[in-house]
Amino acid sequence: MQHFTSAQDIKDWSLLWQKVQQVKDDSQGRKALGAGKAMCLIFLNASLRTRLSTQRAAMNIGLDTVVFDINQGGWQLEMADGTVMNGSKAEHVKEAAAVIGSYYDLIGIRAFAQLKDRDEDYQETIVQQFKKYAGVPIISLESSVRHPLQSLTDLITIEEYRKKECPKVVLSWAPHPRALPQAVANSFLEWMPHTDYEVVLTHPAGYELANEFTQEIRTTTNQREALQGADFVYVKNWSSYQEYGQVLRTDDEWIINKDKMQLTNNAHFMHCLPVRRNVVVADQVIDSSNSLVIPQAAHRVTAAQTVLELLLDHA
Repeated sequence: MQHFTSAQDIKDWSLLWQKVQQVKDDSQGRKALGAGKAMCLIFLNASLRTRLSTQRAAMNIGLDTVVFDINQGGWQLEMADGTVMNGSKAEHVKEAAAVIGSYYDLIGIRAFAQLKDRDEDYQETIVQQFKKYAGVPIISLESSVRHPLQSLTDLITIEEYRKKECPKVVLSWAPHPRALPQAVANSFLEWMPHTDYEVVLTHPAGYELANEFTQEIRTTTNQREALQGADFVYVKNWSSYQEYGQVLRTDDEWIINKDKMQLTNNAHFMHCLPVRRNVVVADQVIDSSNSLVIPQAAHRVTAAQTVLELLLDHA
């Protein structure tokens, strides 16, 4: 594995799961792996779990880590090739990425969708330019289209709590007052063909995701029908793909509450956090014994350490 930016970067899934289990069994057993090496985590957007879990994972394997809030402490970067740089951006990614790559052995980068130009966002320009120019492995800490560390975390969580061979996993849209990216939902669905789960995607009309992520996924606009017999209910908001970045509805019809969870097979509740209580999910659900939001978040360390070890093992 040269980079970790999507499910497509994983060439050996059995090796991935072997590494996950190794990390879960002994997270402190490979302190020498990162000795003498360093990673730079570049953030263009806010982060709690991604930042802290990746730093902790690096600590577990002896990897020095620097966090760089580039919007606060760096020059504004020009991402387009061939541009005349006579505006506000003082540095081109071609030099910046190469320089950072000369200092560090790994680079993680977090860059959300701008939700203004769909074609531009879906090119994942920032991550792709760092891959092109940095000369070292790139880890996506969430791009404009995908969040692979979260997706790996989600699978680790489901695998730990599944009680039958083919669990039914429902990914449900939920309301939110703001326009949010599609990265978490996209990435989760991108990983699903590599599982043996029965997967159902449910959302209101108008919230369809990009076809490249949903073409193999059973989809319905009837949330209550989707929830019937579910073993896991994963809830996430995303803004419209067709009317890109728009919030089409803010009513509470799609909130996950106790009544809806009673339609399931005593399902576990999942959310990637942060979550708006009593907008996305009712307190009775997120505070219940079936809620996995804290174990799910804790597995962010396992996911990040798995990826770091695989990248360093094959560096």
